[in-house]
Amino acid sequence: MHRHDLQNLVDFNYWARDRVLEAVAGLDAERYTRDLGSSFTSVRDTLVHIYSSEWVWYSRWQGMSPTTRPSTDDFPDVPSLVAAWRSLESQIRAFFHELGEEGMRREIDYRLMNGDPGRSAFWQMLQHVVNHGSYHRGQVTTMLRQMGAPLPKSQDLIAFYRERGHR
Repeated sequence: MHRHDLQNLVDFNYWARDRVLEAVAGLDAERYTRDLGSSFTSVRDTLVHIYSSEWVWYSRWQGMSPTTRPSTDDFPDVPSLVAAWRSLESQIRAFFHELGEEGMRREIDYRLMNGDPGRSAFWQMLQHVVNHGSYHRGQVTTMLRQMGAPLPKSQDLIAFYRERGHR
């Protein structure tokens, strides 16, 4: 996996995230937090799960191994989540920018949330972050459909490539 390929994945991740956040921005508090019986119950809880997972992985890249995630209560509305997530995005992009080709292959030791040891190459962790976000953004799209709310624009990787003119 080359740095350019990983950069495309980082760009795709935030492009797709922004499409979902744009769609949920119009939800009122009741629909944002409505229990829909999904893996993380509500649109808010699912989005916070994606955000907090990115935060955990970024923390691991910084040599820390969190044992708890940010609370969903810290994000009572979409703007509070957007502000935190944009800040995290800036940190992730800055970290990524500083990595060279060797940094992409570097193995990082960390602890899982339960304390068990883990070790993975950075490029594998980054691919996981993007894949994980895609999975849960699909759940959010389903929840929006269940509520009859407007759906996000396509989040497909091929749509990203077409829009960006990638060859």
